[in-house]
Amino acid sequence: MKHLTLDPNNPQPPTRKHLHPPTSLVGAKETKVHPKGSDGSEDAQLMFIGNATTILSWQGIRLLTDPNFLHAGDHVHLGPGVSGVRLKDPAIDLHDLPHIDLVLLSHYHGDHFDQIVEDELRRDLPIITTPHAKSCLTAPTKKGEDEFTAVTDLDFFDSCFIDIKDGAAEGNKQLSIKVTGMPGKHVPPGPVDKANDLLHAVPPTNGWMLELGYIPSGQGEDSFQSGYRIYISGDTLFVDELKEIPERYKNKGIDLMLIHLGGTTLPGPKMPLLMVTMDAKQGIELVRLISPDLTIPIHFDDYDVFLSPLSDFKKVMEDAGLSDKVLYLDRRDEFKFRVK
Repeated sequence: MKHLTLDPNNPQPPTRKHLHPPTSLVGAKETKVHPKGSDGSEDAQLMFIGNATTILSWQGIRLLTDPNFLHAGDHVHLGPGVSGVRLKDPAIDLHDLPHIDLVLLSHYHGDHFDQIVEDELRRDLPIITTPHAKSCLTAPTKKGEDEFTAVTDLDFFDSCFIDIKDGAAEGNKQLSIKVTGMPGKHVPPGPVDKANDLLHAVPPTNGWMLELGYIPSGQGEDSFQSGYRIYISGDTLFVDELKEIPERYKNKGIDLMLIHLGGTTLPGPKMPLLMVTMDAKQGIELVRLISPDLTIPIHFDDYDVFLSPLSDFKKVMEDAGLSDKVLYLDRRDEFKFRVK
């Protein structure tokens, strides 16, 4: 089992060129809690930055997902001869980030890890990602830039423990975050998928299962206790491989699902030849399959390649009687929750 150790008492700047970042995250525009209400005991928060970019904060540790900080009007490369235009600005700029302890990268695609991010993130910032993305991030660049030096790759159902240094809970427990790669398919199965294997036009992708919890003092990783479980779908379609997730987590419960939606089409909505992320119809099927306690949709309207607006997902959730199982965040909104 792979292990990383993060030290909340030794914060480091996220970028190489701006060595004095702000000490705290920008204030939330709106703070939301579970639709069922709150008792005020929340000790973790998730802020939505835009597209698939979020910041998860717990016990002094900050995890950044799929960093994409391009601005409205910027172009991003999505495949051979295919590009997208960003339509909305992220909630904050890259250089307004406070310290970030770890990046969770679902796949090596420009709308999830843009060129500015790749150029400016500090090279020893820990990154957990796919084997394909690791090969890209650790290869010497054409510009002669240094490669990233702290990249951990996880394939489907591989796991890694992130131990929080000096983290102590009641009973002197080792606070930890368990990250497990989840299956995902960015390209539909069949001839197109086989052609993509040869052309490498659309990169392979992971989903993630994050478990915030602890390991009892003096015991091994097999004794890990999860206090809050977050499933992040990643840029996947609703494919058969996803059906293994509820089987593996049967009777364990998934507290939160971050679902990538949008119905991304290539080369674009005006010529929708290929859909590579879930639309609303597939999205609700995933909600039914995973059956999380709460779902938060992300990745739905930042680029001009999205065909299925968030309103489509809202409608199918309402029609299914699941409105109390979903929470909608605008950019710079945060969701607060409690890790048991």
